[in-house]
Amino acid sequence: MLKKRVITGLWGLPLLVAIVWSGEPLFTILLAVWGGLAAFEFYRLVAKVKAPTLTCFGLVWTVFLIASRNSQLIDFLKPCLSESLLLPLLLTSAVVLPLFWLLRRPQRENAFAGWAWTIAGILYIGWLLGYLVALRDLDHNRTWQSWVFLALFTTFASDTAAFFTGRALGRHKLAPNISPGKTWEGAIGGVFGAILVSLFFILPTPLLLPLSWWQAVVLGLLVSVFGQLGDLVESLFKRNMGVKDSGRLLPGHGGALDRIDSVIIAGIVVYYYVIWVIR
Repeated sequence: MLKKRVITGLWGLPLLVAIVWSGEPLFTILLAVWGGLAAFEFYRLVAKVKAPTLTCFGLVWTVFLIASRNSQLIDFLKPCLSESLLLPLLLTSAVVLPLFWLLRRPQRENAFAGWAWTIAGILYIGWLLGYLVALRDLDHNRTWQSWVFLALFTTFASDTAAFFTGRALGRHKLAPNISPGKTWEGAIGGVFGAILVSLFFILPTPLLLPLSWWQAVVLGLLVSVFGQLGDLVESLFKRNMGVKDSGRLLPGHGGALDRIDSVIIAGIVVYYYVIWVIR
């Protein structure tokens, strides 16, 4: 398992860095494709509880929500649709359209559950993952890539440090009823790993960000803590669905959904930190 994780990371991480550094539209395309794959895994797992979700609708609206946070796309649509109406229209249609469609399904006793799961997938993946795209609009200069890299790298550092610290020192279970393998020692190690990487972004490198050392520490702490909570949420979801991994897309890492459980939360944390603290 560890060997597969390392091999996947060796080819996956450079590819991710190249796409983020290249900027738009590749970055939004990457998130839209990844979000679509994650949504597919989400709805496939939900099918295990026999909820009649609208999978195709959920996939399309997930991609729509991610892409709708791209300012270039919004500018392109302005002659036809007002920017202030785009997101409300997508969110409203995500709620209303599947409800009407599911009324025609024969499994009427599970229709409401299918409607709720359909919306849950769209919001959990599409709306939340879109925050990484929205980071671009906070700073149109080269700095926006650095904010994205901070969200990604601190999350990866937190996950990696938690994994190895937990294996070496883990004694006290963090949430045994949700994820038996996670420990408090691993969680603390993850926090220190995230803080250490976040401090890299105050050094004079091409990724330099307007952060003081204490701001970098706080941001790394927040990303790690909330990212680990996001990981537990997805672990609870998978446990309720009766599976260990959401898929097998990435050897040693699981599926697409497995790899964004913490990243989704990291994007939100960094986005609002920039708005409330930095700007």
